[in-house]
Amino acid sequence: MTRIGIILGSTRPNRNGAQIAQWVLDSASRRGDAEFELIDLRDHPLPHLDEPVPPMFGPSVHAHTRAWAERIAPLDGFVLVTPEYNGGMPGVLKNALDHVFAEWVDKAVGFVSYGANGGARAVVQLRAVCSSLGMADVGYQVSISVLTDFENHTTFTPRDHHAAALDKTLDQVVAWSTALAPLRAGAETTLANS
Repeated sequence: MTRIGIILGSTRPNRNGAQIAQWVLDSASRRGDAEFELIDLRDHPLPHLDEPVPPMFGPSVHAHTRAWAERIAPLDGFVLVTPEYNGGMPGVLKNALDHVFAEWVDKAVGFVSYGANGGARAVVQLRAVCSSLGMADVGYQVSISVLTDFENHTTFTPRDHHAAALDKTLDQVVAWSTALAPLRAGAETTLANS
């Protein structure tokens, strides 16, 4: 069965993202077309990119990067839950993306963003980065305002339009992950024969 990782892209204390990521996981888990799992970047503390060679050129010399690669590699697609900080994605999420390369290639990715403007500018950046990593970003996304979609600015209160947008995003992530499977299988065969 298709496996989708939901990556929580913030590690800040008192982050709003944990509520949103749990909502994504709970909603996704009611589907029967894929398996979904939450990946919290707090559980994968990666130093600022410390690889002696770019990840596209081979396995890492560092245990922390190899562990991250092993966590990402078996997944078929991703949903990135990201805040927008100062007009962009959080550094910890960019760093996690940069630590590996082959593990992202030919996998689908969707976005659930939050911020004062719904996190839209973070997603613009993420689309460019994910494309450079060989990922297929889906058209639908979920945008959540920290000004209007949180009760007392602390408790996430998803609305019907959020649920509808999430359903469409997940539909596309699962469909594209499934459609890209032959490309991933071909790459695995090529690597095994090299």
